Amino acid sequence: MSNDQMTNILTIILFIMIGVLAFLSVIYIILKVRENKKQHPKEKDMIAGSKAAASEKAQVEYSKKSIFSFMKFDKIEDDMIVRKNGTKFLMVVECQGINYDLMSGIEKNSIEQGFLQFLNTLKHPIQIYTQTRTVNLGSSLETYKARLKTIENRLVTKQMEYNSKVNSKQYTEQQLAKEKMDVLRERNLYEYGKDIINNTEKMNLNKNILRRHYYIIISYMPEEINNQNIEKSEIRDIAFNELYTKCRSAIASLGVCGIHGKILNSNELAELLYMAYNRDDADVYQLDQALNARYDELYVTAQDVLDKRMKVLDKKIEEEAVRKANQKLEEAAEEREKEKEIRKKEQDMQKLISQMAKMLIDENEELIGQDIAQRAKNKIDEENKGQGGEENEEKQTKTTTRRKKIS
Repeated sequence: MSNDQMTNILTIILFIMIGVLAFLSVIYIILKVRENKKQHPKEKDMIAGSKAAASEKAQVEYSKKSIFSFMKFDKIEDDMIVRKNGTKFLMVVECQGINYDLMSGIEKNSIEQGFLQFLNTLKHPIQIYTQTRTVNLGSSLETYKARLKTIENRLVTKQMEYNSKVNSKQYTEQQLAKEKMDVLRERNLYEYGKDIINNTEKMNLNKNILRRHYYIIISYMPEEINNQNIEKSEIRDIAFNELYTKCRSAIASLGVCGIHGKILNSNELAELLYMAYNRDDADVYQLDQALNARYDELYVTAQDVLDKRMKVLDKKIEEEAVRKANQKLEEAAEEREKEKEIRKKEQDMQKLISQMAKMLIDENEELIGQDIAQRAKNKIDEENKGQGGEENEEKQTKTTTRRKKIS
């Protein structure tokens, strides 16, 4: 065989091998595509399973157990915060802040020495906690309104007593003047109270007024007890005694610095935690309102709606009646005072005219001359005496005619 024949044979074999490789690659690609199509339903099942697992996880995250673990305390009992299923107890001391910057050097030095003494006396760990709250004057407003209602009722009573004494005509002018002063004093006090309430309500609308509260948190763990055969009630009593002793010693040590403190009770602890967990809603809806609404009770025995509405209407009628009586009494008193002033002015009209005439003469005495001015004044006096005599004669004639008619 020549070289050319060998080259042709090798070329044919090479093309045949290339064709076989191409055929095998096509078959491999077809098998892969079929395998991928078979695997798609399995992937869908896996995705559905992952979604179901995610939903179950979400349900677990928002369960009751997770919320309590987020709050990091179990309950409030006997002025203590119970944590970790009764394995840790906390008691809180509220401290009153002092203005350190306005003190003199000697006072600052004494406070620093007292605080160092407080730190040296500590034999257990403490935590200092500061809470900033918006000043809310709602409770103060309710107290002011209750006191103002008492003052208003007292004012109505005083006004009725004064009017009855005036109408009876059995009291002297001094006694009536004293009663009138009492009524004016009560009215001024009532108006002053109304102004205080209005100003306080305007101040309460300002949410930029803040106040800081300072707390010392003292903890106790029952692990410190050696004997393990103790009931939970006894553990709670031991924890309370230990914490109360530590808190009282801390308050006494801080008293040297001029800082006054007190142990928070259960309601105050609830308010502290409520403010900590509800910073945005605490200004709108306070803890006292939530407790008064009785949302913490599952079953309540409420009154009938119609009975409650009847009580509300009776209370409103009583308030409106008191307000209307007070208003009309004030109007009647003002009208009576005006009538007295008018009568007095009518009776003294001639005297007032004569006094004003004399004043005019005195002002123009330099122009008309002293002699003429004095004569004019004398004539005015004589005329007043004559009118007074005529009035007396008229009164005497009227009395004599009345006596004759009676006889």
